[in-house]
Amino acid sequence: MTLPVLYSFRRCPYAMRARLAIMASGTACELREVKLSAKPPGLIAASPKATVPVLVLPDTVVIEQSLAIMHFSLGRNDPYGWLSRNHGDLIAMNDGPFKHDLDRYKYPHRHDSDPAAHRDRGADFLRRLDQMLADGGQLCGREPGLADMAIMPFVRQFAATDAAWFAAQPLPRLQRWLEDHLASALFASVMTLYAPWHDGDAPTVFGAQAIGV
Repeated sequence: MTLPVLYSFRRCPYAMRARLAIMASGTACELREVKLSAKPPGLIAASPKATVPVLVLPDTVVIEQSLAIMHFSLGRNDPYGWLSRNHGDLIAMNDGPFKHDLDRYKYPHRHDSDPAAHRDRGADFLRRLDQMLADGGQLCGREPGLADMAIMPFVRQFAATDAAWFAAQPLPRLQRWLEDHLASALFASVMTLYAPWHDGDAPTVFGAQAIGV
C-alpha cells in the first residue's frame, strides 16, 4: 500500500502540530525526518518553499501548510472531536503576532531585535491563554481541541527559551496545561527521535494507530 509521505522536523512547532493531528487521527504515513541544512530533493520537488511540514498524498496532491494537514487528517477521522473545538481566531493570533514575537525573542541576533521587548509582548498572549483556561482547563472548555494542539507547540517553544523566566510568571493554569500536554502519551508518540532521511532508507511508518490524549 502506498502511504502519504510526511516531511517533518522533530523540533519545528508547525511540524509538531501536524504530527499531533496525524497521530490522533490514526492516519498512517511515511515519515521522513528532514535535516534543515541538507533538505532532500524530494521535499524541494514537492514544495519549492521547502519548509516543513509537507504532506505528499499518493495521488501527488501536496499539502504544505500545517493547519491544512491537521484539517485533512482530522477530516478523515476525528475521534476526540478536535475540529468541533477550533477557536480559529485564537490560532490566527498565535500564528501571527505571537509567532512574530516568539521568533524575535528566541532568535534576536537573526532578527536584530530586542528580545526583552518581544518577550513582554508575547507574555500578553500567554496571559490571555491563562485566563481562558480558567473555565475548563483547556482553551475551548473541558476537552482539548484543535486550538490546544495548534498552539501548544509554540507555547512550548516560548517557555523553553528561558525556562526559569517562564516558571516564575504568574501563569499557573497555562503552566499546568503545558506540563500536562508535554507529559501525555500523545505528545511522547510524536517526539520520537529519528535520523535524517535519505533516498533508499527503509520507510518509517508513522501514525498508523491513534493515540489518545
